[in-house]
Amino acid sequence: MQLELAQIPVQDGSVDVNLDRILKAIADSKPDTELLLFPEAALTGFPTPKTVKDVAEALDGSAMSRVRDAARAKSVGVAMGLAENDGGRFFNTTVLIDSSGETKLTYRKTHMWPAEVDMFEPGNRFDICEYNGMKVGILICYDIEFPETGRSVASLGADLLLVTAANMDPYGPVHRRAVVARAMENQVFAAYVNRTGRANSQLNFVGESAVINPFGDVICETGLAPTLLSASVDLAGIEDARRNYSYLKDARISLDLSDVSEDQMSRTIRN
Repeated sequence: MQLELAQIPVQDGSVDVNLDRILKAIADSKPDTELLLFPEAALTGFPTPKTVKDVAEALDGSAMSRVRDAARAKSVGVAMGLAENDGGRFFNTTVLIDSSGETKLTYRKTHMWPAEVDMFEPGNRFDICEYNGMKVGILICYDIEFPETGRSVASLGADLLLVTAANMDPYGPVHRRAVVARAMENQVFAAYVNRTGRANSQLNFVGESAVINPFGDVICETGLAPTLLSASVDLAGIEDARRNYSYLKDARISLDLSDVSEDQMSRTIRN
């Protein structure tokens, strides 16, 4: 599958500005691109607890309809984040739209960053879909820092993990290490697309989008500047990584601890 990562600036709370940038990136995507990825909350930016009801967009709203129309016109899939309004309930959501403008996968962020707790409800499920011959799952920003999230999506059969992010200084290295680890430990491809630019003269979003192969090697990466980054991923890479061993099959996560005494367990935790 031919991927393209749109590392773009995002203006918090300004759907019109962000929508114009998204539509331009779709129009400018390469002719052979099959899936174009945008950062976390790329359509809406981040609202505040006071403004979320005014900023958040419905998945069947007018802005999303224009994105669907653009994807259909360009014949390209689009994975894009937004603050979602679902009948007065608010979620940090990423949607995968196929090249005909139809929704293939909707994922609501399951792990809330502290600043989101009073604004969004957490999602409660992981899921995958099949897209152009590959099984695809989604995680959002802080999700990637938990090994269990990547393992959950991989256990569903994912070949490719899409990670939409809005990661800022000083946490850039945390995500780069985490996304490499999630790809390697689950032997999957990972495409990580981050926001760039400044917000409110306080936050500096670090970019550093990248595509990682199932061995944990960086296929391609970018720096801080806005850019469209292209990469190709192939199921043969999954087969190569899992030819001699499979972490998913070999992991012994259901070991019976009934024979472990409380004293042994407490010593293990202390150590």
